[in-house]
Amino acid sequence: MDADLGDFLRSRRALIQPEDVGLRAYGRRRVPGLRREEVAQLAGVSVDYYVRLEQGRGPSVSDAVLDSIARVLGLDETEHAYLRTVARPRPRASAPAASQRVRPGLRLVLDSLVAAPAFVLGRRMDVLAWNALGDALVGFSRMSAAERNMPRQVFLEPAARKLYPDWAAVAAETVAHLRLDAGLRPGDRKLAALVGELSLRSEDFRRLWADHRVKAKTCGVKRLDHPVAGELVLPYETLGAAGDPDQSLVVYTPEPGSETARRIALLADGTGTTARTG
Repeated sequence: MDADLGDFLRSRRALIQPEDVGLRAYGRRRVPGLRREEVAQLAGVSVDYYVRLEQGRGPSVSDAVLDSIARVLGLDETEHAYLRTVARPRPRASAPAASQRVRPGLRLVLDSLVAAPAFVLGRRMDVLAWNALGDALVGFSRMSAAERNMPRQVFLEPAARKLYPDWAAVAAETVAHLRLDAGLRPGDRKLAALVGELSLRSEDFRRLWADHRVKAKTCGVKRLDHPVAGELVLPYETLGAAGDPDQSLVVYTPEPGSETARRIALLADGTGTTARTG
């Protein structure tokens, strides 16, 4: 059982106050949030069982127990799924993972998106392919293969804080998605190396990683301050790639008739329309 389970449970119970779950606060608390005894009581398990679970010494835990703990800790759907994953991690792979390849059909989809910036994300949030507008927006073709990684760009590239006016929110979302990815792939050595590198080089990353927040990047709105196009407000959708659960297509969808759509059209005038890949 991975140490992530205990860290995740401790971080979530620290956010819940006794009065939030109908308990009376008593005694001096050395740490914020619920005590382990209180979580066990509310989840209907013994204190010893819950303590062993947090310490990674517990037996195979049932869905019913995990569901009860998720209810007590107020976990959302993504956090609940993550709890199940880290409580019962898949066996660590003995062989290196296969290289990430984008299917020709998915590249054709990128080719067809001539009015919307788009790119394909793979494991560890590596950028695997992009269209011309995606390149004009972020500059993937000017990066090395190692640099084409969203967490590295957000935390290690100084220009990122200028590109993303809401950098703090973007950084938190990026770490929460990477944490979710890490829970699904406990044996991914490249992911462990990436987390180690970012932890050494970025205090902001270390702080956010320690929060143990998990969140899937399915949709939302991102603001960019582009050096050529200016301020852009870009809704985005993240679509799973058919046949490969490790890849997703991210498409920015400017609101029709908006100033952002006009600026994206001007940006498109200076680009080709062929999808590119790393």
